[in-house]
Amino acid sequence: MRDFKTIVQELKFYLAENVEEKVYDKEVADALGISPINFATLKRRNSIPYEQIIEFCYKEELCCSEVFFD
Repeated sequence: MRDFKTIVQELKFYLAENVEEKVYDKEVADALGISPINFATLKRRNSIPYEQIIEFCYKEELCCSEVFFD
C-alpha cells in the first residue's frame, strides 16, 4: 500500500489530465472535499483520508486500486 504523499501524487496526476496547469495540494483538497488546513495536517501526519478518496474515486469512476496500490 502506498503512503499518503504517493497517493496525493497519483491524485494530482489524475487531476492534471484535465488541465494544462500544475495541480497543487489545494486543488486535491478541494477535490476530496477537505479543507486545505485539514489536508496539510493529514499530509504531515501521513494519515490517509480513505473515505474521501474512495468517494472521489467513485464519483470520478476511477479505480481505487490504482490509487492505493502499485
